[in-house]
Amino acid sequence: MKMATLRSRLRSIRRLQYHFGVPTQHDYSEIQRTLAASHALADPAEAHGTLAGALCALVPYRLEDWLAEILPDGSTGGGHADPVLQTLYEGTVAALAGHGMDFDLLIPGDDRPIEERTQALTSWCTGFLYGLGTSGAADPQRLPGELGEIVRDLTEITRAGVDASDGEEANESALAELTEFVRVGVQLVFDELEPLRERHIPPGHVLH
Repeated sequence: MKMATLRSRLRSIRRLQYHFGVPTQHDYSEIQRTLAASHALADPAEAHGTLAGALCALVPYRLEDWLAEILPDGSTGGGHADPVLQTLYEGTVAALAGHGMDFDLLIPGDDRPIEERTQALTSWCTGFLYGLGTSGAADPQRLPGELGEIVRDLTEITRAGVDASDGEEANESALAELTEFVRVGVQLVFDELEPLRERHIPPGHVLH
């Protein structure tokens, strides 16, 4: 699926308030080095997508639950999580739960080739759908209206690619719009699935 085709379809989604230019708060290269040193099972984008998807679906979803998904045998290096990964986890939880639309995707910066950034976006969406599916919520048939549409569109984005027949400016514009759609769409999924998460809160668990 080409980015330009996806872009024309995603423009029909309503209620998404776009705020381009939200800064990435975490260093992609630093997290990439940390995951590589830990022999992680996923690249940074997919790992972060998995975290965001699971946070949309599950309460509680702890740091150790995420590490169990992305590190070999859930290893935390002697029982202590790497501070880089802990910071990413805590920052993602805070951004999704906040009210400032500060949530952002962990993907390479604009200084990297567009092919690399596009691949990272598709990996992020793959991870998100996996994380969301931990509760069965990723089935579009089980999500109401617009949420089901967003999940189906995220599935389409996992097949996005750079269209060589388009110019550089067109491809950059398409990628920026898709990235922003994913960012805001994921925030909407998180907000709208709050009732689902509340129904599955374990006895005695206190939300912070």
